[in-house]
Amino acid sequence: MQLNIIDIGIIILYLALTILIGFIISKKASKNLDSYFLGGKSIPWYALGISNASGMFDITGTMWMVYLLFVYGVKSAWLPWLWPIFNQIFLMVYLSRWLRKSNVMTGAEWIQTRFGNGPAARLSNIIVIVFAIVSVIGFLAYAFQGIGKFAFTFLPKVIESEAFGTIHMTPNIYGVIFISITAIYVVKGGMYSVVLTEVLQFIIMTIASIAVGVIAINIVSPEQLSAIVPEGWYSLFFGWELDVQWDIAAINQKVQEDGYSLFALFFGMMVFKGILVSMAGPAPNYDMQRVLSTKSPAEAAKMSGFVSLVLFFPRYFLITGVAILGIVGLDKIGLDVLTNPDTNQVDFELVLPYVIQNYIPVGLLGLLLAGLLAAFMSTVAATTNAAPAYLVNDIYKKYINPHGSAKTYVRMSYLATVVVVLIGVGFGFATDSINQITQWIVNALFGGYAMANLLKWHWWRLNGYGYFWGMLAGIIASLFLPYLDVSMIPLPADVARFPIMLLISLIGCIAGSLSTPPQDEEELKDFYRKIQPWGWWKPIHNKVLAEDPTFQKESHFKQDGFNILTGVVWQTSLVVMPIYIVIQDFTPAIIAFGIFFITSLILKFNWYDKLKKEKPEKVNV
Repeated sequence: MQLNIIDIGIIILYLALTILIGFIISKKASKNLDSYFLGGKSIPWYALGISNASGMFDITGTMWMVYLLFVYGVKSAWLPWLWPIFNQIFLMVYLSRWLRKSNVMTGAEWIQTRFGNGPAARLSNIIVIVFAIVSVIGFLAYAFQGIGKFAFTFLPKVIESEAFGTIHMTPNIYGVIFISITAIYVVKGGMYSVVLTEVLQFIIMTIASIAVGVIAINIVSPEQLSAIVPEGWYSLFFGWELDVQWDIAAINQKVQEDGYSLFALFFGMMVFKGILVSMAGPAPNYDMQRVLSTKSPAEAAKMSGFVSLVLFFPRYFLITGVAILGIVGLDKIGLDVLTNPDTNQVDFELVLPYVIQNYIPVGLLGLLLAGLLAAFMSTVAATTNAAPAYLVNDIYKKYINPHGSAKTYVRMSYLATVVVVLIGVGFGFATDSINQITQWIVNALFGGYAMANLLKWHWWRLNGYGYFWGMLAGIIASLFLPYLDVSMIPLPADVARFPIMLLISLIGCIAGSLSTPPQDEEELKDFYRKIQPWGWWKPIHNKVLAEDPTFQKESHFKQDGFNILTGVVWQTSLVVMPIYIVIQDFTPAIIAFGIFFITSLILKFNWYDKLKKEKPEKVNV
């Protein structure tokens, strides 16, 4: 693809600006670890919310969701529940508040809030660090695959250089280049740099996304689209089986390979898995870091709610615009242009690059490419900033050099960042599919995480040993169960393995807890007073109440449950609304807006207005 000089200039200007931001604010970020990893807990909640949304607006996931909408139509709105995307609603309603009350720096350090400081707590601390590093490396490999595949499509395949001769570029080489650029400004600027650049990146991405949606509306008429897509493509709802049957053999083969045919069964398992993973709380990655960076528990809740409000509308404007431009364009020329030369098979993850090549005009092309690169860099930046916090704060500072200076810790953070990036890139080289990594992260790895972290909030008898053995069993299962043959189960393999992984982890939690003494009662009462969780806490609740008859809990299961159900409907309307607007099916778009308006009012009165008015913590910056 030959880029115009204007487009090239926009991309270069953007890349230079992000690196410059990292260097400009490096002095502020390098004061201490709290400033470097959490921005001194002084960044406004709405900036952190936009930053978090930008980190989730990744190019790899966008390519995957374009493919889903292309093939499955409006029903694809359900498929991101595999992550699950509605975990942001659980965070918004109650989990962000519970997490932020600990006032710590990392998920591993939070373990002390729940399990104290004894040997069991140290084991739990170590296992969280291991999980954090493994998951961050997985996300980096996921991002590496996406940016490499995307960049190789529109940037030069061959570069002539006097110094190095002819260089044959590959997706992996481009992945290395862009991850390296991102690492530079993350290393220099820490959380301040990540948030500031991500706000800039989100603005660019939103403008570009709306523009692509408008282009699609102007080019693709409803009549053109309906003449190509199969019956059922427009419907959000489904029966026992998936009612999307294309006239194109390659697409039907892909549907068969995905394993979503018995959609009701798949949907039920996806919801079951999603609820458990969401109740477990955020994994120790960039999402958790944003929660811990807020000024107060109330602001943590607002930040998590703001993510859904600002993210889904522009993102699905882009996804839908690209998908329908791809459907109409590829209907004319065939799917051969999407053939992956390595596998000689149609690769639907290449729909996004195809549309960019053929439909986006000069000027907007540069902005869109800069925006997509920004989306990629946001994900890598946020992920890269999360892992070193565990290596430096929870290992180096705690066990190796507890009396080091602030500058020493920040320099070690630079080194840890580089090491994590190199390992993540190494794993990226070892994989060849975005979907392959996506399925492993959301089903295998998070499946191993779910049970121990669900019980840590909701069962008083879980102790540090139970948490350690449950997490260890889950992590080991996530590494080996992918080799278990579950072809007899009519579900995608990783979804089918999830209950097995859950059971293995549950056995580890229960056996580890009941074979060892209960946690110290005073530690449990302190945790219950501070966090005030709901669940199986009655023995501890009664003892706290006996000591203080005036004690009243802020968290209430029925109210939180109602707000979660309302919030999931609210979030789904934000996904569906832009899809129907871009495909110009305005009746369901108006219905989706009405649902959004009503659920917004309910959440305003039953959630937002009931957030406790808390004064921001005093912070040193």
